Amino acid sequence: MTTEIGNDTGAEAAYSFPRQHARTQRFTLGAPRAFTVAPDGERVAFLRSPSGTDRANALWVLDVTAGQERVAADPVALLDGASERLSAQERARRERSREGGAGIVGYATDAAVELAAFALSGRLFVAELRAGTARELPVPGPVIDPRPSPDGLHVAYVTQGALRVVGADGTGDRALAEPESETVTYGLAEFIAAEEMSRYRGHWWSPDSDRLLVARADDAAVQRWWIADPAHPDREPARTAYPAAGTPNAEVRLFAYGLDGARTEVVWDRKAYPYLARVHWSADGAPLILVQARDQRSALYLAVDPADGSTRMVHADEDDQWLELLPGVPCWSPSGQLVRIADEGGARVLAVGERPLTGPQFHVRAVLDVGDGDVLVSASAGADAESPETGEVHVLRVNELGVQRVTTEPGVHSAVRGGDVTVLVSATLSEPGARVRVERDGKHVADIASYAERPVLAPRVTLTEADGIPCAVLLPTSYQEGDGPLPVLMDPYGGPHGQRVMAAHNPCLTSQWFADQGFAVIVADGRGTPGLSPGREKSILGDFTVTLDDQVTALHALAERFPLDLSKVAMRGWSYGGYLSALAVLRRPDVFHAGIAGAPVTDWRLYDTHYTERYLGDPGVDAAAYAKSSLVTDDGLSEVASQHRPMLIVHGLADDNVVVAHALRLSSALLADGRPHEVLPLSGVTHMTPQEQVAENLLLLQVDFLKRSLGLTGR
Repeated sequence: MTTEIGNDTGAEAAYSFPRQHARTQRFTLGAPRAFTVAPDGERVAFLRSPSGTDRANALWVLDVTAGQERVAADPVALLDGASERLSAQERARRERSREGGAGIVGYATDAAVELAAFALSGRLFVAELRAGTARELPVPGPVIDPRPSPDGLHVAYVTQGALRVVGADGTGDRALAEPESETVTYGLAEFIAAEEMSRYRGHWWSPDSDRLLVARADDAAVQRWWIADPAHPDREPARTAYPAAGTPNAEVRLFAYGLDGARTEVVWDRKAYPYLARVHWSADGAPLILVQARDQRSALYLAVDPADGSTRMVHADEDDQWLELLPGVPCWSPSGQLVRIADEGGARVLAVGERPLTGPQFHVRAVLDVGDGDVLVSASAGADAESPETGEVHVLRVNELGVQRVTTEPGVHSAVRGGDVTVLVSATLSEPGARVRVERDGKHVADIASYAERPVLAPRVTLTEADGIPCAVLLPTSYQEGDGPLPVLMDPYGGPHGQRVMAAHNPCLTSQWFADQGFAVIVADGRGTPGLSPGREKSILGDFTVTLDDQVTALHALAERFPLDLSKVAMRGWSYGGYLSALAVLRRPDVFHAGIAGAPVTDWRLYDTHYTERYLGDPGVDAAAYAKSSLVTDDGLSEVASQHRPMLIVHGLADDNVVVAHALRLSSALLADGRPHEVLPLSGVTHMTPQEQVAENLLLLQVDFLKRSLGLTGR
């Protein structure tokens, strides 16, 4: 499928895009998010900031019947206008979840969605969602991740590594689990769980509100790294526990705690399955945990008896490459059957019990909700789909009778459901942002407004495939047929968990801005990227360099159909995309003539365990895989071509995910080999680059580098 969207915005407007893009945090401010639907279908809670440039999110409630929105908790009023103060642990949690907002950035509710709890500036607040009132509970802080009990009578929260419980009326505050040493935390996700497993929490209430499952993490064995701020030599470096590939992880255990503090340890073979990947506790069955082996090729689904901590195996999975962790699973259906997403027969399918309910027509990406008679999932087109539907993600309703599409409009869709009410979030190529539509029994009853700014430009994008590789091609707004070939900018992420080719407006905006600077921009999702098939994702096992091969393949295939000047080709990217850009100019200077490597992983031995070992194995056993994919080891450098191309290396000095050592080691290796290059250190910047001025000027500096390097300064 090829889809082209035109752009009538004047080219002069594009010059203001970097500023707008930065101050709106990529047009996310003012957009509603984090929806929770009450089971009675009467209320939808959500977060939204008051404008497209205001970072402070408030907690809102939509009255579904009346179709009216109201503020349930305003952070400015609750703090009396004072500035927020965040603990180091809270800042780290936000970095793991890539949270750049302020105010109320997360909340949890009771089962009825009548009481919400949230932390604000390290203090604990609750909001009565029916009454529209909010109040602070006097507890010790700084407070992290407060969660009401399902009956709404208590709130569990973490402070100073201890899990505490307080009455929703503010009385009876007490510690249930207190750390035995400074390396122990109760009730929080450890670094690896939050960074790589998408498990951001560490405590779970029972459906009867009488006890909790609590994760205990001890990172005593994890090596310590130091994150310094060279711009402020008077400040002590931050000491962080970083589990690099092949080194020890935090020890994670799980306990059942009664409200009186009595505890029982949950028992499984932690030596064979050290990763606690998922925890689920609902009224539909016993507590359910998913534990993984360190090599991620086997996993157990275990039902827990919280009375004595014993576990029984419900299901076991094995895979010769690895087992992917996916959102919303595992869980129980109302009939007590295990709901999971499995890779079977070359397809990623929804399975209920032992029976797959979908086939190769769909590639299931997440379970959104499990109802009495169906399962709501998000999915993209599978290997046997009638058309590829490039970049599209749809909501499907699945049961034993078949699959029904909930969304049909080309775009990227998701949903949240409660009772008979569904909140549909839909992004398309034709409109900026996302529409939020509320339906009851399939009928439209309300919309939730977005306050996000409208971008000053619109993408002129063609979604297509090149030798089976999903691609987006963006030309300058002013480009006319016959104007001649354009210099090319490859703009990928290009690695695992990073789909960039999306049938949605906003993901294309930065690429369009670069196109309007005089480039044909290509975004190509090669092997390793999600969304098509398990086999395609897992074809990078043991070798990341094949992801560069796919960028080359896409470039040459698209040159037969688009006005591309193959004598002037550059690549830019961040994180894995930064690695790919550096790899491009070092390994294939015959194709790529300049590269911008933003926060690149250059030595995979310096990246974390769960991510890196999934693809490259144990560096102590699979050293050759690490050497081949490295940019700085002897074996990796031996692959570097003799021809030199300009490279700009950009890295935040405060990055605790891809530490700046990656950039420094690459720079040292290039210098030792006599290869000129440029390094742009970003003082105080993490992996997210949330700072407004940095985000704005970084785009402008990249264009300057590209034009200088490709000989385009006269254009």
